[in-house]
Amino acid sequence: MAKSKGILKNTMIVGAFTALSRVFGLVREMFQSRLIGAGVEQSAFTLAFAIPNAARKLFGEGALTAAFVPIFKGSVESETLEKAAKLARSVMTMVLLMLGAIVLIAMGSLEVVVKFRNELGLQDMERLKLTIRLVKTLLPYMIFICGAAFGMGVMNALGKFRASSFMPCILNIFWIGILVWISFFPGMRLDQRIHRVAMAILVAGAVQMFFMFWCMAKAGITPRLSFAGWGDEKVRLVWHNIAIAALGAGAIQINYMLDQFLAQIASPWAAGVIGYAERLMDLPLGIIGVAFGTVLLPTFAGLFAKGDIDGARSTLASSVKSLMFIMLPAAAGLFALAPEITSVIYEGGDFDSMATIRVSRALAVYSLGLGFFGFSKSIVPWFHAQNDMKTPLHVAVGTVVLNASLNIIAVLLLPVEWRHVGLAASTVVCSAAGCCALIIFARRKNGCLGLIAIIPNIFKMGSVALFMGCTIWFLRFPIKNLVANLLSGKVAANIFSLGALVVLGGLIYGATSCLVLRGEVKTLLKRRKRPQSTKL
Repeated sequence: MAKSKGILKNTMIVGAFTALSRVFGLVREMFQSRLIGAGVEQSAFTLAFAIPNAARKLFGEGALTAAFVPIFKGSVESETLEKAAKLARSVMTMVLLMLGAIVLIAMGSLEVVVKFRNELGLQDMERLKLTIRLVKTLLPYMIFICGAAFGMGVMNALGKFRASSFMPCILNIFWIGILVWISFFPGMRLDQRIHRVAMAILVAGAVQMFFMFWCMAKAGITPRLSFAGWGDEKVRLVWHNIAIAALGAGAIQINYMLDQFLAQIASPWAAGVIGYAERLMDLPLGIIGVAFGTVLLPTFAGLFAKGDIDGARSTLASSVKSLMFIMLPAAAGLFALAPEITSVIYEGGDFDSMATIRVSRALAVYSLGLGFFGFSKSIVPWFHAQNDMKTPLHVAVGTVVLNASLNIIAVLLLPVEWRHVGLAASTVVCSAAGCCALIIFARRKNGCLGLIAIIPNIFKMGSVALFMGCTIWFLRFPIKNLVANLLSGKVAANIFSLGALVVLGGLIYGATSCLVLRGEVKTLLKRRKRPQSTKL
């Protein structure tokens, strides 16, 4: 019971700070959609920002965290803190030096492209030139955000989740600040606006890294460069696991970059539209899914280090049940209210009604995969905590091939206005296939997982969520008309009607859950008893 309560408490801490970050993120997107729009400039920025994000997932909170945290956690529990700190400093130094070299090489390559752009036939390609300019600005962000993500991994392994959960808020604060500043200059060109945003992101990354380094120092892990211990067995094991995990993360990122490339082919606006839809979908996924994934990796690592496989199974089952209790109604709400949510959050200024239609279509499709996206963040740490990087790699490679095939089919066969929807649907299908594959491999590796016993609970949650979604979908037009008659302003009416529908949906789901899921609600919200380990 203590372990279950501890996981729930830490998840709530991470979720609360992540929710704060996501709220800031929504405010940021509301400003950006109105000041930048969903056209060529936003697409160029989306592609440019994807490069440091790919590095973050490869060498930051992705492969590095997955490979480093279990070994660092074991070192903290079995050895002194100073030995664990030595391991952390050695790995950190190697990562930062490697990223620095990558950035220098990439910057030099881009300078060559710019210098010989006429010979390469790029002088008239304005979108490509803007993308290159943004990439050059954002490349150093790779170093900063990966350093910050490394600090997050250290703090999470030490059981200190507050600082690492607050860190993403820093980026959003700087981002919102620059957008507010831009709003005072209505005559500024769109390409100038987006470049100012990129510069603010770069500064925010530096602040994020130094903030996490300061938190590490307070926790007893001084983040200084160290060239000692590079040949240590644990350091070699970390890099061995990083190499394997990076291949898996790299496959995913290659797939993501392929999505961006195909989106550019699908239409000039598709990449920006998909990016807006993904950020709306990331709100519930980031608050709950990321929170569970963040807490579960060090938790599983500690349980497996002690040989407590039953505790790990119980933790997985209870976490998945808690996750689905929130993810399923969130998915139903996003699907039912996709046009209203998109309109309230984004529409205005350079973001017109057609952009709202395009984003809402993608958002509705993405919402169908919300449960799979969340489950993936809970099951992948199961393997990483056992230093098994190969299984997620194999699954990632398989889903990459499937996703690439489906994306190409979508771009070739679907009408222009629906190609981006096909790209979103491909992501959902591949996530579902990946989750099924991970369950099969986890059972082969560890036997029972304790998941079959919670299937009836999840089915009930899904039924209640579906009932809630259908209800608010049928009531959305009557409520919108009622609010429109009471309020004169269109924007105010849209905001209040959406708020009323969200509150109504929450009340319906809560009341119906108390009737249909009475026992589950007590277990999930009050944690009166620890879930029993069952067999899959």
